[in-house]
Amino acid sequence: MATPAPGAGFRLGTDAKAKEAQGEPAKDGNTDEWRQVSRLGNPLVNEVVVPLKFKDAFNALSPEKDATVTPVVDKVKDPIVPKLVESIYKIPAPATPRNDLVEIFLTGICKECGLIKADLNSQRLNQDVDKAAVVPAEMLRLNMSVPPAAKPNRLGVLGKDLAGFPNGRRLNGDVVDIELQALQGAAQTGKHVPALAAGDAVDTPYREPGDTFPYVALPNTAAVNQADSLHLDGGVGAGLGGLASGDGFPVVPVTAVAGGALLACAGAMALRRRRSGQA
Repeated sequence: MATPAPGAGFRLGTDAKAKEAQGEPAKDGNTDEWRQVSRLGNPLVNEVVVPLKFKDAFNALSPEKDATVTPVVDKVKDPIVPKLVESIYKIPAPATPRNDLVEIFLTGICKECGLIKADLNSQRLNQDVDKAAVVPAEMLRLNMSVPPAAKPNRLGVLGKDLAGFPNGRRLNGDVVDIELQALQGAAQTGKHVPALAAGDAVDTPYREPGDTFPYVALPNTAAVNQADSLHLDGGVGAGLGGLASGDGFPVVPVTAVAGGALLACAGAMALRRRRSGQA
């Protein structure tokens, strides 16, 4: 590597006082003690990969303890989403154990780490690391020696752009399409899954990031899923939570069978294919 320690891992956490958090009692009965109650590293892992009954335990852990929660590691190796996609949309699920996903989500990517033959963002690549001390930990990893791409590809590493997800995450990165491809085996083969080529058809954010810090676009002023011909930027009657049609009549949102964003995208993709076949 070009520098002694170019790789770094990141995760965000939310803490709450013990008296406001659910779970184990505070140490020594101190209800003013702050505890971690939520965390986010790689997108959609907490929401889609971690089993529901283990979410509280996962959200309370720091990453170096992830390997102690065997069911979480097991679900990365044998995730439910590919099985559901195969069952519903007949796209074959890759064989398990999914060591490619272990690299992406838990160890970082390097040639000696597993199936993905690229030295990208594993802590094992740091010159001063004790490799024996590296344990699986769910974090968003970034190799800071990789220069920013002049022309970023929304599919990141799957689009041959090593500066994109899962090497860190850019605001314009299409993480839903990337993870859906990865879950169905694209990282194993190095090729996109043809049946998922259309993705969710949302290739750019609703509002583009800014050019100056903090870069994140301002939030929408109305619910975009309440847009109609008179209010293209979103409805104005947000009292219904954005679930109203143009005349204010509430409508039921379409939900994924698995309750996850990835399956919702897969459903939209299948619907588009069906309509194309009927045209």
